[in-house]
Amino acid sequence: MKIKLSIIFLIGIILSGCTGVGSKGLVGTGVSVAFDPRTVGTQIDDSIMQKTISTKIISMDKKYFLNVKNKVLDGRIFITGKVDTPEEKLQITKLAWETKGARSVRNDIKIKEKFDFKQSAKDILITSQLRTALIVNKNIKATNYQIDTYKKKIYIYGIALTSEEKDLVISEAKEILDVEDVIASVLLVEDLRIQRD
Repeated sequence: MKIKLSIIFLIGIILSGCTGVGSKGLVGTGVSVAFDPRTVGTQIDDSIMQKTISTKIISMDKKYFLNVKNKVLDGRIFITGKVDTPEEKLQITKLAWETKGARSVRNDIKIKEKFDFKQSAKDILITSQLRTALIVNKNIKATNYQIDTYKKKIYIYGIALTSEEKDLVISEAKEILDVEDVIASVLLVEDLRIQRD
């Protein structure tokens, strides 16, 4: 019995090492390095900025660990999540602008309301439907996009290789049932300061 358990455990360890790079990429940017049009240097800079902002936000209050997310693309900062007061939202915006290398800040943080399980479940369903639609569509590099849904509003962050791809992503989002609005913060490769060769 012990031998069987040992073999199963060993196989599990070996197989867990066979997984590829996921949507977090090599440096945790949420964009797969294989398709990311940014230079490796820009990816690393963005990743460092993102981790710096996360650390600063969490040091303000530990409750933000789960409630506030940020994404950095080419020095542009995007923030989503929920806070208790408008003052907290302003504080986080100020903190993001004070981050070295920040080119712009888009703050889509919402002020918290009473938790609604039904609404939260719908938001999760919308996010998963869009993620699936992007993966299935062969004209879209799905790993280049991050999706958040809040109260039937979809927030999309990422880098499109062409304007046609950007339009396709927005179109896929608008086709999902119950979506009220699509807020796309999608950069085009040509808009990046420095592009990968």
